[in-house]
Amino acid sequence: MAITARLKDSVRLPGAGALVDGFAFEGRADGSIRGLLRNGHTLEVHDLDEVFTGERAPFAVFPLPWPGWEGGVHSMSPDGTFAVFSGQRAVRAVGAGGETLWEYRHGCWGPELGHPHTGDPREVCRGSEHGSCRVSDDGRLVWAHVVVQPEPDDWAECWVVLDARDGRELARLPLDSAASGSHHLSHPDGVHMGLCIGMGQDGILLHWARWDGTALTGWDLNEGMDRILVDVHPGQPGFLTVEHSGFDLQLHALDGTVLAEAAPGPAGDTEPLCWEYGCGFVDADTVIATAVGPDEDGDRGRVRHWLLDAHTLRIHGPVEYPAGPVDRDMRPLGDGTWLTFDDATGRLNRWMRATPGD
Repeated sequence: MAITARLKDSVRLPGAGALVDGFAFEGRADGSIRGLLRNGHTLEVHDLDEVFTGERAPFAVFPLPWPGWEGGVHSMSPDGTFAVFSGQRAVRAVGAGGETLWEYRHGCWGPELGHPHTGDPREVCRGSEHGSCRVSDDGRLVWAHVVVQPEPDDWAECWVVLDARDGRELARLPLDSAASGSHHLSHPDGVHMGLCIGMGQDGILLHWARWDGTALTGWDLNEGMDRILVDVHPGQPGFLTVEHSGFDLQLHALDGTVLAEAAPGPAGDTEPLCWEYGCGFVDADTVIATAVGPDEDGDRGRVRHWLLDAHTLRIHGPVEYPAGPVDRDMRPLGDGTWLTFDDATGRLNRWMRATPGD
């Protein structure tokens, strides 16, 4: 049975497509939701609650440390006083006034071993490979996925924990990966951090870790798995993943145990055929997911959003929008709403499930 969506808010926000298709979205355990949008040589930070109440100006603006570098997934401190940038050869913390607070140097993400550098920190080497970073929800730590090169022809990746005050390395975890890119996801318990590493055709690696102030404990969930880490919610004990090829969605406990699963159904108007990576928690009881299903002729190709039970992943039904289909990308906010972006109008739309009185 189709489920009707109701438009809750709509604003024009340039560049907001990155909130629903990319890693410009940063949610915090305190419920704050921010968009980190690149605008020329700056990173503009918007509080989404303020955006939807009429505030269009960003509440923080940080200069990009390396204007020619377009890779990396960046993060901002919960209190908004500094941002941390994942560069090609360094992780850098920048203050609200644009000053460099500290820099953690690492090996180059460029794909050629031993390739030379000019010495100019603004130099961008060939290749699109990149890492990511994330400030912890208490603002005390920075987690970063980086390259280490003890020798010019020796190359490896690792996951480091840095002191957010000065960039000092507290711990590192070696990784058996050759990334094309990565992203972090902090668990709302304030203790655990997730890292998802994409390796192109070689698949996906998924790690969780915690730092107790003395020791770093990490575990990977890659045995027999090829899954993208997509979302967590305070009302759920674990995390949500989608299989790399879209075969199924799974809800996991933090140790990787599968708690629930949703596999695509057979061809039919009421069942999806293939899940996409866009999915997450609308709230503690509801998951929204993007899936490819049959079109009017029964052929594969129609893209729709579907609502599922967050505890069992049983499919409730497809979402119907009042003005017709929307773009395939969406972003659930965990508070009962989700975002879509209309490229034609430049509008960021916030939706919720319609009630009988709407």
